[in-house]
Amino acid sequence: MPIRSGSRTGGDDPVVGGVGEGVSGEGVSGEGRAKARRPVFDWTRNDALVAIGAAVNDLIGYSLGAADDGRPVTVPALVLVVLAAPCLLARRARPVTVLGAVLVLGVALNLTTPQGPHFSAAYMVALYTVTRLRGPAVTAAAAVATVPLTMISGGHGDSSVLPGLLGNTVAVVLVVGTGLVVRRWQQEAEAKRILLADRAVAEERRRIARELHDIVAHHITTMQLMAGGARANLAHDPGAAREALVTLEDSGRMALREMRQLLDVLRAGEEPEQVPPAPQPGTADLGRIITESRLAGTPTEFTVRGTVRPLPPTVGLTVFRIVQEALTNARKHAVGARARVRLTYGPDGVEVEVRDDGEGAARPGASRPGSGSGYGLIGMRERVALQGGTLEAGSCDGGGFRVAARLPAGDPGGRGEDRRG
Repeated sequence: MPIRSGSRTGGDDPVVGGVGEGVSGEGVSGEGRAKARRPVFDWTRNDALVAIGAAVNDLIGYSLGAADDGRPVTVPALVLVVLAAPCLLARRARPVTVLGAVLVLGVALNLTTPQGPHFSAAYMVALYTVTRLRGPAVTAAAAVATVPLTMISGGHGDSSVLPGLLGNTVAVVLVVGTGLVVRRWQQEAEAKRILLADRAVAEERRRIARELHDIVAHHITTMQLMAGGARANLAHDPGAAREALVTLEDSGRMALREMRQLLDVLRAGEEPEQVPPAPQPGTADLGRIITESRLAGTPTEFTVRGTVRPLPPTVGLTVFRIVQEALTNARKHAVGARARVRLTYGPDGVEVEVRDDGEGAARPGASRPGSGSGYGLIGMRERVALQGGTLEAGSCDGGGFRVAARLPAGDPGGRGEDRRG
């Protein structure tokens, strides 16, 4: 009989005999599958401790009872008491069979050694396991059968039957009630775990949706403007057209690389990675999108204030996406406008501001949402909220549009924060 360590998911309590087994998926819903695939004597170290504890408890109880009644302690009786312990090792795979075996051994002990009604620890463990791993009908039948079987005796006139019957009935009710309460608690814990897992999946989907929106909106807008510029300059300025086409090619390559990174996240675990994933963009990549903005026809000014220092990866990615989204909106809704990007490093955080002057084509109020509508601003607000920061977005009094965010920035390695942008 192999002994395995008690490292099963959910853990087992050596005192009550595995109250954690339902958390590991061995509850009522999975009992048939678990029974089919588990060997009879597939037991853990905790199962052995439960069996040993029950045997020791029953041996002490039998010895003290014999001493109180003036009965001799016989070897056959000790053997019958101890034999219940090995049966408990198979209680997970065959709970009903184990309960029957323990009850038969108890009846044999009572018939060969007259003693008063009692309820042994082996009875408790076996009945508790049936309650935990079997349905209500089997549990009720086991409880009803346990009470009379534990009352069978070879004759002991000093004890009254009624107190013994009452005591054993109370013991059965307490054991079954405990098993039902624990099973219910573990079912609720499992349901909560599934709910949390579903929420985590939904949050990851929203994160990927934000990334895809930022990537597609920025790069597709840049590629559209570059293609239009190349077409307009193709006849009279081939050099400018060639430069626009080069930028168009670079933007398409960048979009494909970033989208491939997101797809790799979705496929994580399906196949081994051949190369390490490229790092997420951050503040060091702001110069690239500033250059793309200028080449796309939006004169963009970029200033940095304060002492430049490394930022946590999620904070750097959030800053990058805010600037990227704001410049993309400026190119889409304020053709020909000038934009200014300002990045300020503070002692305990970083501030980023993107402002355009609104010059150029007229823009109706609905085309530049200032109250948080639109997927772009919603995505920015969600990113900033996940980092514990604040975001302001709206039209300026003198014309134009302004997006400003303040983000806390702690440990550059990201060890101080577990949130993801």
